[in-house]
Amino acid sequence: MESTLQPVSAVIVNHNAGALLIECVRAALAQAEQVIVVDNASIDASMDMLAKQFAAEPRLVMLCETKNHGFAAGCNLGVGLASQAHLLFLNPDCILGAGSLRRMVEVLDSDSSVGMVGGLLTNLDGSEQGGGRRAVPTPWRSFVRAFGLVRLSNRWPRLFFDFHLHKQPLPDAPIDVEAISGALMLVRRAAIDDVGLWDEAYFLHCEDLDWCMRFRQHGWRILFVPDAPVLHHHGHCSRARPFFVEWHKHKGMVRLYHKFFRHQYPSVLMWLVNAGVWLRFALVSVVHSVRLVAKRFWGGRG
Repeated sequence: MESTLQPVSAVIVNHNAGALLIECVRAALAQAEQVIVVDNASIDASMDMLAKQFAAEPRLVMLCETKNHGFAAGCNLGVGLASQAHLLFLNPDCILGAGSLRRMVEVLDSDSSVGMVGGLLTNLDGSEQGGGRRAVPTPWRSFVRAFGLVRLSNRWPRLFFDFHLHKQPLPDAPIDVEAISGALMLVRRAAIDDVGLWDEAYFLHCEDLDWCMRFRQHGWRILFVPDAPVLHHHGHCSRARPFFVEWHKHKGMVRLYHKFFRHQYPSVLMWLVNAGVWLRFALVSVVHSVRLVAKRFWGGRG
């Protein structure tokens, strides 16, 4: 009988994903020739559970790091262990839908100019999740969104463009996009050899946008595949440390803007952009603080 396994090495970077990691790996093993789990110094029992659950599985490779080097560094460690022609970067809180990897491989192989494809990330209720298809959030686009100017996009769609594309109708077929989510990326190995590895200067967040921009700079196309659903328990791994995550998210934004846009915008404007990013971080931190206090207060009453 012909194997249904795809010529793919799935790279899963884990950090305290708990039982979801087991579900994620089980779905990946059902569709990929090789599954690699790089653990970034988890302190939960996820890797012990994984080793026990798949003790006799030769297609599963586990690498346990004693220090958390960040998401990009973990992905690069996985690349070094991969044996297949295509690599799937998959978050440990993502569950591949039946046949989704086959469909993504089919689209990736449909044209040699395609270097990267992503699928349809969904929420628990089945609705489309943001990030699976998007435009690059340039400083201007981020400004437009931050100040609610996207409401003017009906009159001036090119000027007040919203980089979140998931609010648009779902396309009937794969489409070219500027960026997809690092939670679900199927990449051609030849494209990695051409573009280079993930930028490890990012610890968490924005490294996927960086890679997408570099892919396009090298002439590789990026496609979104609407009929390849993947359930994403978004934020499962980062929920326990919101300040840590937000710090690195905003730090990544500053790096992305400086790396790709400092030559396109006046220095004064870039200074304002940086100030805006850190002001946003301060506001988000206040919101998290209020929520924590409220949670402890109501928890004490419960």
